[in-house]
Amino acid sequence: MVELEPRTLLSGLVVGESPRWHDGRLWFANWGAAPEIRTVDLQGHSEVIAKGPKPAGYSIDWLPNGDLLVTGDGRILRHTGDGSFVTHADLSALGQAWNEIVVDGRGNIYVNDVGFRFGQEPFRPGIIALVTPDGEARKVADNIAFPNGMVITPDNSTLIVAESFARTLTAFDIAPDGICLDADGAIWSPDIASGTPQVVRLREGGEAVQRLTLDAACFACMLGGDDGKTLFMMAAEWRGVEKMGELFQARTGRVLTVSARAAHAGRP
Repeated sequence: MVELEPRTLLSGLVVGESPRWHDGRLWFANWGAAPEIRTVDLQGHSEVIAKGPKPAGYSIDWLPNGDLLVTGDGRILRHTGDGSFVTHADLSALGQAWNEIVVDGRGNIYVNDVGFRFGQEPFRPGIIALVTPDGEARKVADNIAFPNGMVITPDNSTLIVAESFARTLTAFDIAPDGICLDADGAIWSPDIASGTPQVVRLREGGEAVQRLTLDAACFACMLGGDDGKTLFMMAAEWRGVEKMGELFQARTGRVLTVSARAAHAGRP
């Protein structure tokens, strides 16, 4: 395996989540008590784009027309361009603990619900919901062990979801979802549960072909940059569920970068 050496691009965050390379910058949700949507360029210049209404702001993506979407409290919110949000889709009948979102090339929105309020309730399996361009919302997958990052293959035919509690990547055929897919068909995925903070590059079948050990937990990663070969990692110190309050206060969150072998592919 090839060991990579990351560098810090940005620090002073709470916990960075849902990184997306868009319009020449890395966009992400700065998760915490007052969530915000931020950007950072490759020179480290950062900007706050919007303040997410509590408890929204956990995951972001864009509609084909360029409208920014954010997951919220039983809703998908759409950014209006003036700093405010409106309800794009009401998902309260399907769940409340909405997490990751990804939009395919046809405008279909996939969003997952972890199934329970993390750190407050016992574990329950989660689901994936689909919101079609005409606004119909329905459950399309269930019994998922903490659904987390999602990607869609370039041909819009397959949704891949990270099941964090099962430590597995599960693929679903799409009929006419903090992981990232590269042009060689491999997936970069954080691995917190191993006991050593690291990010691994996995081929189909689970073979780890690259592994990067970090000095803090990685919560999500994304390939981007001008050539699509910069791996961005959202890292922060993780002290367990019982000390999440300390996590918010410590502001140990950072954006780390490293050069990758293969470029970004698929969505997001």
